[in-house]
Amino acid sequence: MKISITMSLNFWKYILIILSLYGLIFLLINITLWKSWKNHLVSALYKDQNGIQSSNLSETHQAFHHKRTPYCPHLAQPLSPEEELEERNLLDLIAWPKPPSGSESLYLSQTSDPVHSRFTIVNDKNWSVGDQLEVQVQLRDFKGRPKRYGGDLLLARLHSPQYRAGVAGQVLDLKNGIYYARFSLLWEGSAQVDVVMVHSSEAVAVLQRLREKRFDRVYFSSIFGQGNHFEKTICNMCLPPDQEPLCNFTDHRTGEPWYCYKPKMLSCDARNNHAMGGYTKDIITKEEALLFQSGKNIKVAIRASSTDNINVLALTKEAASRRREPVKLATSGYYYQDLWRPLGGISMRHFDKAFAITLCLNNKSVYMYGDSTMRQWFEYLHSVLPDLRQVTLNPKPVGPFMAVDSKHNILLKYRFHGPPIRITPVMTSELRYIANELDGLTGGPDTVVALSVWAHFSTFPVEVYINRLRQIRKAVVRLLDRAPGTVVVIRTPNPQALERDVSLYNSDWFSLQQDTVLRAMFEGLNVRFVDAWQMVVAHHKPHNVHPPRAIVKNMVDMMLSYICPDLTGNQSRQ
Repeated sequence: MKISITMSLNFWKYILIILSLYGLIFLLINITLWKSWKNHLVSALYKDQNGIQSSNLSETHQAFHHKRTPYCPHLAQPLSPEEELEERNLLDLIAWPKPPSGSESLYLSQTSDPVHSRFTIVNDKNWSVGDQLEVQVQLRDFKGRPKRYGGDLLLARLHSPQYRAGVAGQVLDLKNGIYYARFSLLWEGSAQVDVVMVHSSEAVAVLQRLREKRFDRVYFSSIFGQGNHFEKTICNMCLPPDQEPLCNFTDHRTGEPWYCYKPKMLSCDARNNHAMGGYTKDIITKEEALLFQSGKNIKVAIRASSTDNINVLALTKEAASRRREPVKLATSGYYYQDLWRPLGGISMRHFDKAFAITLCLNNKSVYMYGDSTMRQWFEYLHSVLPDLRQVTLNPKPVGPFMAVDSKHNILLKYRFHGPPIRITPVMTSELRYIANELDGLTGGPDTVVALSVWAHFSTFPVEVYINRLRQIRKAVVRLLDRAPGTVVVIRTPNPQALERDVSLYNSDWFSLQQDTVLRAMFEGLNVRFVDAWQMVVAHHKPHNVHPPRAIVKNMVDMMLSYICPDLTGNQSRQ
């Protein structure tokens, strides 16, 4: 009897344990679903409230959900819930349409061919200033067959050699091989449409894989020295920890990671310099290399099916009274007579005389931080201001540089951003992070900060770029809080000349994605943008990572217009 009762109790005991386990599993599943639903709800509310929208030339579509994959899992610093949400929203914002499954095994003949592709001006009519021009682009493969999916990277421009005018187009991907390029008609007279295929959708898929998986595409080095003994080791933001002992050079204030392999005979404290190591070769297959051929499927013009020219008439009062308000395009400005004319309320001043620049910068300190595209601004101002004397005579282009006009109390400083930077050897004492430099500024109405951070982050996962901008943004907020009158100007990325190898490390696709992230992260702050992307796309000069002097002048004039606005509201030359 006792045995029977004991067996019965054990039976019900096991039943209760099993039921408890099922209940626990059910509870965990519901908690997970609740968190997932809650995150999606918060994400939707965040986007709705903040209105983060892409202002680049390609309208992207959320093609898949992103899961955070730290570029170096064993070193990744935890993010706050707000930072995780922001990162997820940013990754959704730059999500790019993927080719269909199996396209990685396509032959070259089945991929996008700009030569067989065509564009057509839609609804040809009598165009007037203020209208919008729409162009349809049909992508075809190398056998002339229409493409059935999107994801190609196109750039579009409307220009007039006669008036030295130009405006960038906004490209919409319908994800079926058809694209629309839309232009604001901003000047009277002739205009010509240019459409260029930068990369096929298949090539973009390769670039996306490289960005996410091959952040070792570029490597760096440092020399460690003591007495007569020197050793050179490899450095990067992330290094495999199981190969050799590491020296940790992570910045204590910003948390920006940087590591070098420890030298055999020296301590980590013996590090003397930082330099570009090189580019990793053979990072794509022979089949993938066919997608990156100069003159064939990298930055090749697409021809018009009929005409590529239109004539824009002056807007009459009668036509204006009948016109409905057009859809507003993300156009920041346009060129006319080679002069940039911004849209959106800012009045542009063109500083053609040195005395006008001097008058604007009188009693001001201008701090320029970033890459070599920001150094161009320093070099331009140094070349045109007669009373400016360069104090630091650093022969290396990396700087830092300082120039002073003691007569007018003008100070110009330029400093490169912290690693990763692909440069000639520079002393480690000169490696400074922008966020730390900004924290050292007093700020105020006579202080100008100009920033350009993008080109050296193209070989890393986009999370690295987001984190760097986040640290800079925090420092900008702190600066504006303690000195609200400080003028902060941010230069956006720009397209450049591309060949096969350049594409794998510095493609316009990387830069376009950075452009979107940069604008979204600083949206709503009291900062000003110089739209280098559209200023380069709209200009008649060939694309270059370092734009020609004519474009640089317009960029600097844009910055000076923010510093010394024209209160009359007119475009002016001085």
